[in-house]
Amino acid sequence: VQLQASGGGLVQAGGSLRLSCAASERSFRTTGWFRQAPGKEREFVSLIMWDDGSTYYADSVKGRFTISRDNPKNTVNLQMNSLKPEDTGVYYCAVRKRGGFTLSPSEYGYWGQGTLVTVSS
Repeated sequence: VQLQASGGGLVQAGGSLRLSCAASERSFRTTGWFRQAPGKEREFVSLIMWDDGSTYYADSVKGRFTISRDNPKNTVNLQMNSLKPEDTGVYYCAVRKRGGFTLSPSEYGYWGQGTLVTVSS
């Protein structure tokens, strides 16, 4: 599976960005978004399960971010509103072929190249 993440950029605090993750094919069960700030470990942001559309969010983004899927395009979008400086980082999408619910980056076998999000104060 090849993943292409896009949509990052520079935005002021309070602004919005929309990230997209396009997959080359659809043999996986879950798509997750993760982010990594400078000097920090990669952390979970959100996921969506393709079987039933279930979603899950990290507490830090709940109510501000919305994940959605576009089935015909094998694409997952992450709408990010009310952005804060602490949302700054490289955002990665990843997919997991096995079933089950997991927030751990090590459980996702395929990763996109990352897209940089910078939120200025």
